[in-house]
Amino acid sequence: MNPLLATLGGKLTERWLNLLILPGALFLAAAAVGTTLGHRHWHDADRLRATLDELAARPALDRTGTAALLVALVLLTAAAASLAAQFLGGGFERYWLRFGRDPLAHALTARRARRWRARDARVEDALARLGPTGSGPNGTVTVPRSTWDRIQALVEARDRIALREPARPTWYGDRMQTAADRVEDAYGADLAALWPRLWLILPESAERQIRSAHDSFAAAGRLAAWAAGYALLACWWWPAAPVAVCCGAVARSRARTALDTLAHLIEAAVDVHGRELAGRAGLIAPDTDAEPLSRGTGERMSELFRKAG
Repeated sequence: MNPLLATLGGKLTERWLNLLILPGALFLAAAAVGTTLGHRHWHDADRLRATLDELAARPALDRTGTAALLVALVLLTAAAASLAAQFLGGGFERYWLRFGRDPLAHALTARRARRWRARDARVEDALARLGPTGSGPNGTVTVPRSTWDRIQALVEARDRIALREPARPTWYGDRMQTAADRVEDAYGADLAALWPRLWLILPESAERQIRSAHDSFAAAGRLAAWAAGYALLACWWWPAAPVAVCCGAVARSRARTALDTLAHLIEAAVDVHGRELAGRAGLIAPDTDAEPLSRGTGERMSELFRKAG
């Protein structure tokens, strides 16, 4: 038991340091340097050194108790800053996935929809303008490589806005909406009603991968929160601005990758385990031949899980 407790304690300590102390301490250090130097003396190392020497020369710091209290205060402040970043990161997650219920969100959704339709029209126009094609084996139609590459580039440009016509103000919300729409199109099932029940029967390996993707998305939200913190610090010390920009760019890239992976995993979970859920719900016989989940069964599951009478 003692080795187990020691291992758990070591992991908790490592997680506490990585998630709370280190990011918060780094931000506190940057804040201390920035408020000391300011815009005018942003690179004045001598000024910073003089400030540190003046602080170290204070008699109170010679006392062990005072130094210990100061270290404890710094650690607590760093932890508080990291907890604030976690809270703000959750706000970024909700903002990224929000619905378009306010005027600003409606305007953003309409703007994204116009851009998507314009790029989709280019794709349709390129498909309509396909040059002469040849016939390959088994009656397949071949397209010149250059033409195919151009069409692929247009499709990728359209998909960077959304995989389908935007219905939400952000790419992140549309990506999750697309996953729900695909499940409904394929199986007639309401993903919002199915998912809590499906989660209960997923094997550990699938659950672990989905949790990992969600944790990566949450980590991107926390990084976006730190970007906001450094952007605020840039009001006093401009070198924090490039840090904020870098953190924001990395957060955006990681959030898109993580959410795309999460959406794919959710769809895959329905594809692989949806029929099993229907069997456990008593809608199909568990010992029937392995077949894809039918649309009728998906609709019945949605009706049952919604408690629609």
